Amino acid sequence: MLESIITINLSRYFGDVKALEDINIKVNKGEIFGLLGPNGSGKTTLIRILTTALLPTKGEAYVLGYDVKKDYLKIRKYINIVSGDEKAGYGVLTVRENLWFFSQLYGYNRSEGWRIVNELIEKFGMQEYADRKINRISHGMFQKYNFVRGLLNNPLVLFLDEPTLGLDVNISREIRNYIKEWIKEDRERTVILTTHYMVEAQELCDRIAIIYKGKIITVDTVENLLRILSKESVYEIKTNLINQVEKIKSIQGVKAIDVENDASRMISKIRVVVSEDSVISDLLSFLKNEGIKVISLSKEEVTLEDVFLYLVGRKL
Repeated sequence: MLESIITINLSRYFGDVKALEDINIKVNKGEIFGLLGPNGSGKTTLIRILTTALLPTKGEAYVLGYDVKKDYLKIRKYINIVSGDEKAGYGVLTVRENLWFFSQLYGYNRSEGWRIVNELIEKFGMQEYADRKINRISHGMFQKYNFVRGLLNNPLVLFLDEPTLGLDVNISREIRNYIKEWIKEDRERTVILTTHYMVEAQELCDRIAIIYKGKIITVDTVENLLRILSKESVYEIKTNLINQVEKIKSIQGVKAIDVENDASRMISKIRVVVSEDSVISDLLSFLKNEGIKVISLSKEEVTLEDVFLYLVGRKL
């Protein structure tokens, strides 16, 4: 079997709320597969079903060929999940002791557990703080510990939910490198990644599913997603504060727009996708007629954030 995950018309309802509706995806072995969507889009519900923590209302889902409804005990042996905001472990125990504790939950004997823990500590460069209590280590160190904890049972499918949440640039880069290295070691492995950081998704993911209001909008490679806007142009305009977003949307040729207002500096930053460069002239004329001062204007490279804005109508 080439696929590690298959869903067929997968749906989950909470009363009248359709958290997921007719989700159809196939995730290949050896793939880092991204799930992108705003809060409330259905990402967490989908992951809970795939990790056997929640049953679907209807439809089917298979992980490594096993049915999530019938074979949940078999699935759990081969998966693990790491969440960026998770605080798994006991503060009175050291990093090393906590990892050994979790190794026992995964069924290793005492000596085998210590061997695997020590190997992972060395492999991921955690020797410096391995013998500190986890309530005495930094957030970045804790996230590295958390990531390693997710590898203890040598999972074939690893679910990473915002793994670099709140981390500085260097630690985030380090964890991304770990993810890439881990998947390359064994092409039977699969990573399912949710993230709010578009740069992270663009760097890591082989393919990405954009999910919004419980439905899959599109699934494709990063390269193909960027090609969606191959004929459009993206501009960034800084102005004094504006509130005419809906009027700007009505300008012919404006395909998508996002405005960030900085009230303290009395500045608006407009990110706009237009069908062609000439549309910017119409937009600038509109701003002038509205008495809005343009501080700066620049043409930008298309990013995954722009594609998301174009497809969904809002930023992540």
